[in-house]
Amino acid sequence: MKKTFLKHEHFQQLLDALKEAGFACIGPQVRDGAIIYDTLTTSTQLPWGLRDFQEPGSYRLEKTAEYKAFSWANGPQALKPYLFKAEETLWRVKRDEAGKFIFEAEYAKAPAIAFIGARACDLAALAIQDKVFIEAKQIDIRYQQRRESLLIIAVNCTYASKNCFCVSAGTGPKVNHAYDLVLTEVDQGFVVQSGSERGAAILAKLTLTPASLLQIQQGALEIQQAANMQSKKIPFNNTRALGLALMNKLDHPRWLDVAERCLSCGNCTLVCPTCFCHSERDKPSLEATSSEHVREWDSCFTKGHSYITGKVIRPDTQSRYRQWLTHKVATWFEQFDVSGCVGCGRCITWCPVGIDLTEELSAMVEDFHET
Repeated sequence: MKKTFLKHEHFQQLLDALKEAGFACIGPQVRDGAIIYDTLTTSTQLPWGLRDFQEPGSYRLEKTAEYKAFSWANGPQALKPYLFKAEETLWRVKRDEAGKFIFEAEYAKAPAIAFIGARACDLAALAIQDKVFIEAKQIDIRYQQRRESLLIIAVNCTYASKNCFCVSAGTGPKVNHAYDLVLTEVDQGFVVQSGSERGAAILAKLTLTPASLLQIQQGALEIQQAANMQSKKIPFNNTRALGLALMNKLDHPRWLDVAERCLSCGNCTLVCPTCFCHSERDKPSLEATSSEHVREWDSCFTKGHSYITGKVIRPDTQSRYRQWLTHKVATWFEQFDVSGCVGCGRCITWCPVGIDLTEELSAMVEDFHET
């Protein structure tokens, strides 16, 4: 596919073209000291000249000398909140004048979204969520509706935080999953490539020039730099061998060690772009004539998550952390033929006590030898 060049000063044209095509633009911007995704109306909202510095349990933003919009790794969000909603009504029930219950399904009402800034790890996570919600036997119609109306403008990473490990997870830093447009930011602008007819139609409305060989080479070097910056890694490169090793270490003393540090707060599952645990509850109206059935995010770190027929089967933090980690990198393969970890490092950054998934895995499987 032909590569073109979009100057920084023409980025607003992209937003305008997307709006004209009927998409609500969602993109990165700074709020409360972090880069989050929200409605984007003007290119000035982008985090120009900012970079994130992440360590276990730590996140901060600082100004850099480079005037770039995407020279940062990630924030606490990915695509998940825009497809698998944190809370949504599944169905409603009301009593008619004859006293009969009338049930009505509730469907997605979100507008078509152009998501700007999805990274390689985010798209790998999206592919996993697709397996969960629309490629299984039971299709989630609400997720499917949002997914079909989603236009993805991906960005190749040119910088990695200290918590990134997408190289060993096999997901990045170069985008290798489906997208409509992909950008690689270099000096003065972006090397742009379309990945769909919808993406090509948007590009046709922009002021572009052919990308020069120098710009293409610079983009490739920037992506390689992001890969070279990564020092964290998953043992066995996130393969089935890792899952096998971990399942042979269910009695390892490290489980107790990490449980003594873990707060069982669920932050890791909230920021994880692949976690899909949820609970459901009913919200009756005050006048007792109607009710709505609501689905909301849950976490395997909560006590109620493992409550079954009068008993909590994972009563302590040790059993909950073990459930989370073994599911993420081991039994996920059995369910979806892929690891549940995409190497984004969010669980490390946003853990209040700085528990590092890569360190815990290494400590438990370092002496494992497959037979």
